[in-house]
Amino acid sequence: MGAGAAARRSAPQRGFRVFAVLAVPALLTALQAVAIWRGYEGPLESLFRDYLGTPKSMTVPWAGLVLALVGLSGRHRVVAFASAVAIDIGYAGVRLLMGEPFTVGNGPVLVLTGLVLVAWLRWEGPRRRNALRAAALGALLILATKVGDVWLHITIDLRPEVLDQYVMLADHALGDPSWVMGRVLETLGPVPDAVLHWVYIELPAAAILVAVWQLRSVAGGGRWPAHYLVRTFLVLGLVGPLVYILFPVVGPMFAYGADGNGFQMGNYWPGMVPSLDRSPEAMTFDAVAPRNCMPSMHTAWALALFLHTRRNPDGSLAPTWLRWGGTFWLLCTLAATLGFGYHYGVDLVAGAVLCLTVESALREPERGWGRFRIRLVAGGVAVLVALLLGYRFLAVQMADHPIVAGSVVLSLLAAMAAGFHATWFARRRGVAGPAASGFAGRLPGSVTADSAVAGSFAAPGVAASGRLAVPVRDAATPVHVPAPMGEGPAA
Repeated sequence: MGAGAAARRSAPQRGFRVFAVLAVPALLTALQAVAIWRGYEGPLESLFRDYLGTPKSMTVPWAGLVLALVGLSGRHRVVAFASAVAIDIGYAGVRLLMGEPFTVGNGPVLVLTGLVLVAWLRWEGPRRRNALRAAALGALLILATKVGDVWLHITIDLRPEVLDQYVMLADHALGDPSWVMGRVLETLGPVPDAVLHWVYIELPAAAILVAVWQLRSVAGGGRWPAHYLVRTFLVLGLVGPLVYILFPVVGPMFAYGADGNGFQMGNYWPGMVPSLDRSPEAMTFDAVAPRNCMPSMHTAWALALFLHTRRNPDGSLAPTWLRWGGTFWLLCTLAATLGFGYHYGVDLVAGAVLCLTVESALREPERGWGRFRIRLVAGGVAVLVALLLGYRFLAVQMADHPIVAGSVVLSLLAAMAAGFHATWFARRRGVAGPAASGFAGRLPGSVTADSAVAGSFAAPGVAASGRLAVPVRDAATPVHVPAPMGEGPAA
């Protein structure tokens, strides 16, 4: 009976995998057709350049290969990595001889493709499954950037008008932080500017470092953690850009700065905050700046990275270097998004809420979709919708009453963060063992115990109704209770 139940559970999973495998080439083909029709580079063209031409990115192909290597044994990792380096050196040498710019990225794409073929055709069992699963994650990372590039062009085609005037008014409730940070960076000089640019651009590399840490034991033990950073990154990349179409915004450096190509409201950013215009309207903008400000996806991704550097997949406290690294990357990313004029402050709030909502939907899948998760996800969706509606239809009122409006916006974000922390990180009173760490249900066997899982807007430590599956350990096995979240840096 147990085997039959397992087979019934695995059938939908296999069907979903087949659908996903078929959907990827269909999506790439459709986007390529759109790109040809509209006259810009499509994902298949960009992918062809990764194989035989000049790669568009040097970092992303290598990040994809490094992620794929977690599914290989140590010997195969060395062989794959060395092969990619050798191929890249050869391609780079040919380009230099032909007078083309230096770049790398062909090697990892070719080796990743070869890895998939070898694992599919020659390997068997867990070795084959681990290699293909890790390679699929690496390939999805590379393909996601191709899809994202095309999507940015599509936002321009679909939304010729932008809503920056509304967002500018709403942002006044937060004290116009983009203008503040822009002037701060001008004062600090070139070194902080260069550091923040590097951090902002290399966010995918930092994410891969965290993902490799989370998945480092996969090849040896063959057990994948129930949840890890790459899952959150990919889902955020699917959900967030849809909002670009619903709420098109280009950002202060374009709408109010010198990079607006003549479509800007004036050259205000970052030197001077424009006077409040209480009759905002959608404004036509150029066909160059993508409408990718609302929400701030860099904020969402950096916050996801921060959350995944708090603890190891088993619930124990992550190493100090990892926690401090995640904190550094989050703070620098927030400073860069504002200081370079890429986003308004309210964009960052929306991005943070989106991240907490998606992470709540994905985290600890073994606990199921109880009321604790439904309340948190539904609350996050409600907060995000409320913020977007407020930015659009209450922008003038937010600018006229900045203290009240800013307090409401920040309170909504704080409530979402408190509910998230209480649900996934805070120590659960009255629940012994691993349940106290918020990572219950990772071992076979369970008993039912009262939980103190807070709802989406409950403060940490406030009990909520519901039941929690607590893993049963052998009596001789010591139980390790990780330290509370607050004991780490910037928890």
